[in-house]
Amino acid sequence: MQYVNIKVTAGARKEIFREKSPYHFEISVREKAERNMANARVLELVAGHFKVPLKKVRIVNGHRHPSKLLVVD
Repeated sequence: MQYVNIKVTAGARKEIFREKSPYHFEISVREKAERNMANARVLELVAGHFKVPLKKVRIVNGHRHPSKLLVVD
């Protein structure tokens, strides 16, 4: 189990996944920050990066904030 810090920009024109350090990322997603769409896309991107199933990634803190703490099992 590892913790990952994410800074999210929702509603961006272009999707960007930038690694600042091994467990700190900046992510821009095209989805808007409504109806959990941006959070769902962030979880998909992080799961793809760490090559784990989507159900192994979850948001621990920051559901409604641009800075999020995720756990990857």
